[in-house]
Amino acid sequence: MTQRKPAGISFESWVDRQIREAQERGEFAELPGFGKPLPDTEQPYDEMWWIRQKMAREGITAMLPPALALRKEIEDALAAAAQAPNERAVRALLEPVNEKIAVMLRQPPPGPLLGREPIDVDEAVRKWRAARREV
Repeated sequence: MTQRKPAGISFESWVDRQIREAQERGEFAELPGFGKPLPDTEQPYDEMWWIRQKMAREGITAMLPPALALRKEIEDALAAAAQAPNERAVRALLEPVNEKIAVMLRQPPPGPLLGREPIDVDEAVRKWRAARREV
C-alpha cells in the first residue's frame, strides 16, 4: 500500500523518491513487455485508441444506432429469404425480423427512425415462389 505524502515535501520529489526506491528494490524488473518497443509509436495519436482496441478484441466491427442495425438486418434477411431452399425457411428467416420491427415501431429508439414497415411474409413467399418458377 502506498504511503501518504509527508507534510513539507513537494509532491514531485515524494513521487520521484518512491519510484527510485521501487526501482532499487527491483519492482520494475521483468515486467511483461520489458525491453520491447512500444507498439504504434509511429502512428498519429488517436484519443479513441482504447475504444478501437476493445472493439477489435470483442470482434465488434461497427456501432450502429438500433434502427440502422435493424434496417441492415432486414436487408440481409430479405436477401437470405430470396436464396432460401423452401417456404418454411423463408418464413423462419422473416418472422423473427418482423417481431423486432414490431417492437421498434411500438417503442422508437434513440437515433433515426426505422422508416420500414413489417415485412409482408406472404408476399415475400409469393416472390420466392415466382423466382423459383423462372429458374
